[in-house]
Amino acid sequence: MANLKEIRSRMTSVKTTRQVTSAMKMVSAAKLRRAQEAIIQIRPYATKLYEILGNLSQNVDSGEDNPYSVDRGENKILLVVINSNRGLCGGFNSNVNKVVSNLLAGKFSSQFQSGNLHLLAIGKNAFDFLRRRNYKVTHKNELYNNLDFDHVSPVAEQIMTDYVSGKYDRVFLIYNQFKNAATQTLMMEQFLPILEQEESKKTNNNIDYIFEPSKEKIVSELIPKSLKIQFYRALLDSHAAEHGARMTAMHQATDNATGLLRELNLVYNKARQAAITNEILEIVSGAEALKG
Repeated sequence: MANLKEIRSRMTSVKTTRQVTSAMKMVSAAKLRRAQEAIIQIRPYATKLYEILGNLSQNVDSGEDNPYSVDRGENKILLVVINSNRGLCGGFNSNVNKVVSNLLAGKFSSQFQSGNLHLLAIGKNAFDFLRRRNYKVTHKNELYNNLDFDHVSPVAEQIMTDYVSGKYDRVFLIYNQFKNAATQTLMMEQFLPILEQEESKKTNNNIDYIFEPSKEKIVSELIPKSLKIQFYRALLDSHAAEHGARMTAMHQATDNATGLLRELNLVYNKARQAAITNEILEIVSGAEALKG
Protein backbone atom coordinates (compact mmCIF):
# COMPACT_ATOMS: atom_id res chain seq x y z
CA MET A 1 0.00 0.00 0.00
CA ALA A 2 1.30 3.48 -0.87
CA ASN A 3 2.48 5.62 2.01
CA LEU A 4 0.45 8.57 3.26
CA LYS A 5 2.67 11.19 1.62
CA GLU A 6 2.25 9.66 -1.84
CA ILE A 7 -1.53 9.45 -1.44
CA ARG A 8 -1.76 13.09 -0.24
CA SER A 9 0.36 14.18 -3.22
CA ARG A 10 -1.88 12.32 -5.63
CA MET A 11 -5.02 13.76 -4.01
CA THR A 12 -3.62 17.28 -4.41
CA SER A 13 -2.89 16.59 -8.08
CA VAL A 14 -6.42 15.26 -8.72
CA LYS A 15 -7.98 18.26 -6.94
CA THR A 16 -5.99 20.62 -9.16
CA THR A 17 -7.07 18.73 -12.27
CA ARG A 18 -10.69 18.86 -11.13
CA GLN A 19 -10.48 22.62 -10.67
CA VAL A 20 -9.12 23.00 -14.22
CA THR A 21 -11.74 20.76 -15.84
CA SER A 22 -14.53 22.43 -13.87
CA ALA A 23 -13.36 25.87 -15.00
CA MET A 24 -13.10 24.68 -18.63
CA LYS A 25 -16.60 23.26 -18.39
CA MET A 26 -18.00 26.63 -17.28
CA VAL A 27 -16.08 28.50 -20.01
CA SER A 28 -17.35 26.07 -22.66
CA ALA A 29 -20.90 26.40 -21.34
CA ALA A 30 -20.74 30.19 -21.75
CA LYS A 31 -19.29 29.91 -25.26
CA LEU A 32 -21.81 27.21 -26.15
CA ARG A 33 -24.74 29.48 -25.34
CA ARG A 34 -23.51 32.14 -27.75
CA ALA A 35 -22.66 29.60 -30.46
CA GLN A 36 -25.99 27.83 -29.99
CA GLU A 37 -27.92 31.07 -30.36
CA ALA A 38 -26.04 31.84 -33.59
CA ILE A 39 -26.78 28.47 -35.23
CA ILE A 40 -30.41 28.38 -34.05
CA GLN A 41 -31.00 31.82 -35.56
CA ILE A 42 -29.50 31.03 -38.97
CA ARG A 43 -30.53 27.38 -39.41
CA PRO A 44 -34.24 27.88 -40.36
CA TYR A 45 -33.30 30.62 -42.82
CA ALA A 46 -30.43 28.62 -44.34
CA THR A 47 -32.52 25.44 -44.58
CA LYS A 48 -35.43 27.13 -46.34
CA LEU A 49 -33.11 29.09 -48.61
CA TYR A 50 -31.29 25.92 -49.63
CA GLU A 51 -34.62 24.23 -50.34
CA ILE A 52 -35.58 27.10 -52.63
CA LEU A 53 -32.10 27.05 -54.15
CA GLY A 54 -32.38 23.35 -55.00
CA ASN A 55 -35.79 23.82 -56.62
CA LEU A 56 -34.68 26.98 -58.37
CA SER A 57 -31.64 25.26 -59.85
CA GLN A 58 -33.94 22.81 -61.64
CA ASN A 59 -35.68 25.75 -63.36
CA VAL A 60 -32.43 27.29 -64.54
CA ASP A 61 -30.50 25.51 -67.26
CA SER A 62 -27.09 24.20 -66.22
CA GLY A 63 -24.06 25.64 -67.93
CA GLU A 64 -23.78 29.34 -68.62
CA ASP A 65 -27.17 30.08 -67.00
CA ASN A 66 -26.38 28.17 -63.80
CA PRO A 67 -22.73 27.09 -63.51
CA TYR A 68 -23.25 25.83 -59.95
CA SER A 69 -25.40 22.86 -61.00
CA VAL A 70 -23.15 21.40 -63.70
CA ASP A 71 -22.58 17.69 -63.07
CA ARG A 72 -19.13 16.75 -64.37
CA GLY A 73 -18.82 13.40 -62.59
CA GLU A 74 -16.41 12.65 -59.72
CA ASN A 75 -12.98 12.91 -61.28
CA LYS A 76 -11.72 15.87 -59.24
CA ILE A 77 -12.83 16.08 -55.62
CA LEU A 78 -12.44 18.71 -52.90
CA LEU A 79 -13.03 17.65 -49.29
CA VAL A 80 -13.53 20.56 -46.89
CA VAL A 81 -12.66 19.12 -43.47
CA ILE A 82 -14.11 21.21 -40.63
CA ASN A 83 -13.12 20.67 -37.01
CA SER A 84 -11.52 22.75 -34.24
CA ASN A 85 -8.28 24.55 -33.46
CA ARG A 86 -8.09 23.01 -29.98
CA GLY A 87 -8.54 19.61 -28.37
CA LEU A 88 -10.02 18.35 -25.07
CA CYS A 89 -13.42 17.84 -26.69
CA GLY A 90 -13.83 14.07 -26.65
CA GLY A 91 -14.21 12.41 -30.04
CA PHE A 92 -15.21 15.62 -31.82
CA ASN A 93 -12.04 15.91 -33.91
CA SER A 94 -11.09 12.24 -34.16
CA ASN A 95 -14.48 11.28 -35.61
CA VAL A 96 -14.07 13.76 -38.49
CA ASN A 97 -10.47 12.69 -39.08
CA LYS A 98 -11.49 9.04 -39.14
CA VAL A 99 -14.13 9.69 -41.81
CA VAL A 100 -11.59 11.50 -43.99
CA SER A 101 -9.09 8.63 -43.65
CA ASN A 102 -11.78 6.10 -44.61
CA LEU A 103 -12.77 8.16 -47.66
CA LEU A 104 -9.17 8.42 -48.85
CA ALA A 105 -8.73 4.67 -48.45
CA GLY A 106 -12.15 3.73 -49.83
CA LYS A 107 -14.66 5.78 -51.81
CA PHE A 108 -12.17 8.30 -53.20
CA SER A 109 -9.05 6.12 -53.25
CA SER A 110 -8.68 6.29 -57.06
CA GLN A 111 -8.94 10.11 -57.08
CA PHE A 112 -6.49 10.30 -54.17
CA GLN A 113 -3.93 8.04 -55.83
CA SER A 114 -4.18 9.93 -59.12
CA GLY A 115 -3.72 13.29 -57.38
CA ASN A 116 -7.24 14.50 -58.17
CA LEU A 117 -8.37 14.71 -54.56
CA HIS A 118 -7.77 18.00 -52.77
CA LEU A 119 -8.09 18.72 -49.06
CA LEU A 120 -9.00 22.01 -47.38
CA ALA A 121 -8.69 21.94 -43.58
CA ILE A 122 -10.64 24.42 -41.50
CA GLY A 123 -9.31 23.92 -37.99
CA LYS A 124 -5.76 23.33 -36.76
CA ASN A 125 -6.53 19.80 -35.62
CA ALA A 126 -7.59 18.67 -39.11
CA PHE A 127 -4.57 20.36 -40.70
CA ASP A 128 -2.11 18.75 -38.25
CA PHE A 129 -3.74 15.34 -38.66
CA LEU A 130 -3.55 15.43 -42.46
CA ARG A 131 -0.08 16.95 -42.59
CA ARG A 132 1.33 14.26 -40.27
CA ARG A 133 0.22 11.70 -42.86
CA ASN A 134 1.96 13.66 -45.63
CA TYR A 135 -1.31 14.53 -47.38
CA LYS A 136 -1.29 17.64 -49.55
CA VAL A 137 -3.58 19.99 -47.68
CA THR A 138 -4.30 23.72 -47.48
CA HIS A 139 -5.76 25.30 -44.38
CA LYS A 140 -7.87 28.20 -43.14
CA ASN A 141 -7.39 28.00 -39.38
CA GLU A 142 -7.81 31.74 -38.85
CA LEU A 143 -11.56 31.69 -39.53
CA TYR A 144 -12.31 30.81 -35.91
CA ASN A 145 -10.55 33.94 -34.70
CA ASN A 146 -13.48 35.99 -36.02
CA LEU A 147 -16.27 33.68 -37.10
CA ASP A 148 -18.69 35.90 -39.00
CA PHE A 149 -20.17 35.93 -42.49
CA ASP A 150 -17.80 38.60 -43.82
CA HIS A 151 -14.72 36.51 -42.97
CA VAL A 152 -16.19 33.18 -44.11
CA SER A 153 -17.63 34.50 -47.38
CA PRO A 154 -14.28 34.89 -49.27
CA VAL A 155 -13.37 31.24 -48.56
CA ALA A 156 -16.72 30.01 -49.90
CA GLU A 157 -16.37 32.34 -52.89
CA GLN A 158 -12.93 30.92 -53.73
CA ILE A 159 -14.28 27.36 -53.59
CA MET A 160 -17.18 28.34 -55.86
CA THR A 161 -14.81 30.04 -58.33
CA ASP A 162 -12.57 26.95 -58.44
CA TYR A 163 -15.60 24.74 -59.07
CA VAL A 164 -16.92 26.91 -61.91
CA SER A 165 -13.45 27.01 -63.51
CA GLY A 166 -13.38 23.21 -63.55
CA LYS A 167 -10.71 22.73 -60.88
CA TYR A 168 -13.17 20.56 -58.92
CA ASP A 169 -16.05 18.35 -60.08
CA ARG A 170 -17.46 17.77 -56.61
CA VAL A 171 -17.11 19.64 -53.32
CA PHE A 172 -18.03 17.97 -50.02
CA LEU A 173 -18.24 19.42 -46.50
CA ILE A 174 -17.34 17.09 -43.62
CA TYR A 175 -18.25 18.41 -40.18
CA ASN A 176 -20.12 17.81 -36.91
CA GLN A 177 -23.68 19.07 -36.90
CA PHE A 178 -24.92 20.47 -33.59
CA LYS A 179 -27.93 18.71 -32.06
CA ASN A 180 -27.57 19.53 -28.38
CA ALA A 181 -24.81 19.90 -25.81
CA ALA A 182 -24.30 16.13 -25.58
CA THR A 183 -24.99 15.11 -29.19
CA GLN A 184 -23.22 15.90 -32.45
CA THR A 185 -24.04 14.27 -35.78
CA LEU A 186 -21.21 13.63 -38.22
CA MET A 187 -22.19 15.04 -41.62
CA MET A 188 -20.87 14.72 -45.16
CA GLU A 189 -22.76 17.15 -47.38
CA GLN A 190 -22.36 17.84 -51.08
CA PHE A 191 -21.72 21.57 -51.40
CA LEU A 192 -21.31 21.65 -55.19
CA PRO A 193 -22.91 20.97 -57.57
CA ILE A 194 -26.26 21.97 -56.09
CA LEU A 195 -28.44 18.96 -55.40
CA GLU A 196 -32.09 18.69 -56.35
CA GLN A 197 -34.28 18.57 -53.25
CA GLU A 198 -35.68 15.17 -52.26
CA GLU A 199 -39.25 16.49 -52.15
CA SER A 200 -38.95 17.63 -55.76
CA LYS A 201 -37.66 14.21 -56.80
CA LYS A 202 -40.57 12.45 -55.08
CA THR A 203 -43.28 14.69 -56.46
CA ASN A 204 -41.51 15.28 -59.79
CA ASN A 205 -43.32 18.59 -59.79
CA ASN A 206 -40.91 21.52 -59.83
CA ILE A 207 -42.25 24.93 -58.96
CA ASP A 208 -42.55 27.28 -61.92
CA TYR A 209 -40.76 30.43 -60.77
CA ILE A 210 -41.28 33.91 -62.15
CA PHE A 211 -37.83 35.48 -62.24
CA GLU A 212 -37.73 39.06 -61.02
CA PRO A 213 -35.76 41.18 -61.85
CA SER A 214 -34.23 38.61 -64.25
CA LYS A 215 -32.87 35.09 -64.43
CA GLU A 216 -29.33 36.43 -64.89
CA LYS A 217 -29.63 38.57 -61.74
CA ILE A 218 -30.86 35.59 -59.75
CA VAL A 219 -27.96 33.41 -60.87
CA SER A 220 -25.32 36.10 -60.35
CA GLU A 221 -26.49 37.19 -56.88
CA LEU A 222 -29.02 34.94 -55.13
CA ILE A 223 -27.48 31.54 -55.84
CA PRO A 224 -23.89 32.52 -54.84
CA LYS A 225 -25.17 34.25 -51.70
CA SER A 226 -27.21 31.19 -50.76
CA LEU A 227 -24.18 28.94 -51.20
CA LYS A 228 -22.10 31.21 -48.97
CA ILE A 229 -24.80 31.02 -46.30
CA GLN A 230 -24.79 27.21 -46.48
CA PHE A 231 -21.02 27.23 -46.00
CA TYR A 232 -21.30 29.66 -43.08
CA ARG A 233 -24.06 27.54 -41.52
CA ALA A 234 -21.81 24.45 -41.62
CA LEU A 235 -19.07 26.36 -39.78
CA LEU A 236 -21.52 27.63 -37.15
CA ASP A 237 -22.83 24.08 -36.69
CA SER A 238 -19.32 22.77 -36.15
CA HIS A 239 -18.44 25.65 -33.82
CA ALA A 240 -21.46 25.03 -31.58
CA ALA A 241 -20.88 21.26 -31.68
CA GLU A 242 -17.28 21.79 -30.58
CA HIS A 243 -18.24 23.74 -27.46
CA GLY A 244 -20.97 21.22 -26.67
CA ALA A 245 -18.52 18.34 -27.01
CA ARG A 246 -15.90 20.12 -24.87
CA MET A 247 -18.43 20.99 -22.16
CA THR A 248 -19.60 17.37 -22.04
CA ALA A 249 -16.02 16.05 -22.00
CA MET A 250 -15.01 18.39 -19.19
CA HIS A 251 -18.16 17.51 -17.24
CA GLN A 252 -17.25 13.84 -17.48
CA ALA A 253 -13.63 14.58 -16.54
CA THR A 254 -14.79 16.53 -13.47
CA ASP A 255 -17.07 13.68 -12.41
CA ASN A 256 -14.25 11.17 -12.90
CA ALA A 257 -11.91 13.31 -10.79
CA THR A 258 -14.55 13.50 -8.03
CA GLY A 259 -14.92 9.71 -8.10
CA LEU A 260 -11.15 9.22 -8.01
CA LEU A 261 -10.86 11.60 -5.05
CA ARG A 262 -13.49 9.56 -3.23
CA GLU A 263 -11.48 6.38 -3.79
CA LEU A 264 -8.23 8.08 -2.77
CA ASN A 265 -9.83 9.34 0.42
CA LEU A 266 -10.87 5.79 1.26
CA VAL A 267 -7.37 4.49 0.55
CA TYR A 268 -5.85 7.33 2.59
CA ASN A 269 -8.09 6.63 5.57
CA LYS A 270 -7.28 2.91 5.44
CA ALA A 271 -3.56 3.65 5.22
CA ARG A 272 -3.73 6.12 8.11
CA GLN A 273 -5.74 3.64 10.19
CA ALA A 274 -3.17 0.94 9.46
CA ALA A 275 -0.33 3.28 10.42
CA ILE A 276 -2.03 4.20 13.71
CA THR A 277 -2.68 0.52 14.48
CA ASN A 278 0.96 -0.32 13.84
CA GLU A 279 2.09 2.50 16.16
CA ILE A 280 -0.23 1.26 18.91
CA LEU A 281 1.08 -2.29 18.49
CA GLU A 282 4.67 -1.04 18.73
CA ILE A 283 3.89 0.92 21.90
CA VAL A 284 2.12 -2.05 23.49
CA SER A 285 4.94 -4.39 22.48
CA GLY A 286 7.51 -2.00 23.95
CA ALA A 287 5.55 -1.70 27.21
CA GLU A 288 5.28 -5.49 27.51
CA ALA A 289 9.00 -5.82 26.87
CA LEU A 290 9.78 -3.36 29.72
CA LYS A 291 7.56 -5.33 32.11
CA GLY A 292 9.44 -8.47 31.33
